Parts: sequence; C-alpha cells; structure tokens
Amino acid sequence: MLRIEGLTKTYGEKKAVDELSLHIRPGEIYGFIGHNGAGKTTTLKSVAGILGFDKGEIFINGSSIMKNPVECKRQLAYIPDNPDLYDFMSGIKYLNFVADIFGVSSEERQDRIRKYADVFELTKDLAQPISSYSHGMKQKLAVISAWIHSPRLIIMDEPFVGLDPKAAFKLKEMMREHCDNGGAIFFSTHVLEVAEKLCDKVAIIKQGRLIKSGTMEEVRGDESLEEVFLELEAE
Repeated sequence: MLRIEGLTKTYGEKKAVDELSLHIRPGEIYGFIGHNGAGKTTTLKSVAGILGFDKGEIFINGSSIMKNPVECKRQLAYIPDNPDLYDFMSGIKYLNFVADIFGVSSEERQDRIRKYADVFELTKDLAQPISSYSHGMKQKLAVISAWIHSPRLIIMDEPFVGLDPKAAFKLKEMMREHCDNGGAIFFSTHVLEVAEKLCDKVAIIKQGRLIKSGTMEEVRGDESLEEVFLELEAE
C-alpha cells in the first residue's frame, strides 16, 4: 500500500530524512516513533505529497507520488498534528467541501457523516462555525473528513493529541476496522503504550535515519517498547 524507497529530504545543510526505506502492506497499522525533530513529520508530509524531497521515491498502491500525485492523493487521507481547518465554515459545510473534492456521492457522504459524527458525538455541533470549536472538536472533524472518501491509506501525525479518552478509544476502533477491511494506516505517536497495543508494525527513526523496524515482537523482543526506544536513543 505504501512503499518508501531511499527517501532523503534536506533543509540547507541538515538532512531531515536520510535514505529512509519502509514498506507498509494492506491491513497493517504501522507506528512511527521518534523524538521531536527526528524526521517523522517531514516523512509523513512527503508521503502525503505536501513536501517535495531530494532523493528517493514514494509509491502509493503502486503509483508514484512524484509522477502521479493526483492519483495518489485520491487514495490517501492526511491528518496533520495540528488540524488547520477553514474556521469560517460550519462543520457540515467543511465535510461537504471535502466530499465534493473527492467526488463522494450524496448518499455515501450522508451515511458516513451521520455514522462518524455520531461516533464522536459531534452531530449537534456540525451546524456551528469551526471557529467556535475546541481543539479536540477540530481533531474529531479532521478525522471524520479523512474517513469520508474511504481512502486506502490514512496518514496521521500524532492523531490522539487533544482527544478525550472516549474519542481516542473510538479512533483506535476505526483504525483497526479500516485495516481489517484492507486499508493501511501510517501514523506517528509519542505515546509508546498506544503503539505497543495498537500497531502491527513499528518503525523507530533517529536524526532522520531509520534505526529499527518490523513487527512489534521483532522490535520489542522481551522488553517493553519504551525500554527498546530509550536504549536505541542512547546508542
């Protein structure tokens, strides 16, 4: 579903991402772990087609993000770490706007909006302007907008920040359901306990370089993910 080959991105003299290669198959929830400044957000934005890169290639379901960016973006959704939405719109107008972009039929969008707004207890707030939303409400709206066109690949940067425990639990259920239906998810997180319980595979990045990846059992061994992460950081 996602194939990253030798991804390199520099900012001046600094290599934000250095020769990173990663493969994510359909059905996998793939966690991406590293300290602030490790290169997680740069990698995710490159995969989403928001950032250009200096070397390497990225394929979404077999299509090149460089050669076929529109086709790739049809198949993915991206949720940034800070949900920058159109504050002048109401929640429902924003969701319809996103549905229009992706050509979602009237019947499909109504069913999905109703379903996910109910899941996040946001239905009664959809008529309100987004400018009146709290950070958590904006995060919920961003999640709904990502699911609205049934993307194959969902990319999320720290998706649980700002969500209350109930909403975070619901999002985890949605992530698992999405992957059980043949989709894939690539997301960054600082919460190692979440990665340990939720992810099928995990990758650890340090100073732009991938230092360990694989199934949770392969990466963790007999230790906790936190212990492995701290040991690798120390090295």
